[in-house]
Amino acid sequence: MSARADCLFCRIVAGEIPATIVHSNDVTVAFRDINPQAPTHVLVVPREHHANAAALAEESPELLVEVMRAGAAVAEREGIADSGYRLLFNTGPDAGQTVFHAHLHVIGGEPLGGMAQVG
Repeated sequence: MSARADCLFCRIVAGEIPATIVHSNDVTVAFRDINPQAPTHVLVVPREHHANAAALAEESPELLVEVMRAGAAVAEREGIADSGYRLLFNTGPDAGQTVFHAHLHVIGGEPLGGMAQVG
């Protein structure tokens, strides 16, 4: 899918909005989260616009694989691959997705504890 002018992450990918890029290739860009939840918190986005992880999986499953590969490469580059890290997609508002461009959170650098409990 093409880039959207109203999408924050499409604009970061296009270089219109500055970000601290930590990894980039032909199909993905990874940059530091501006509101980190752990010492390492990087977002991996596909260069193509897809609204969320479910849309990405449906529309371009091979690109989803590349996003996951980039997440693993970021973990290695950030020095958290051996100690452990979390890969997380938020899909939809109830899950906390605030930018509707599929993005993978790579989180680590400290013990993360358990996942949130759903009541």
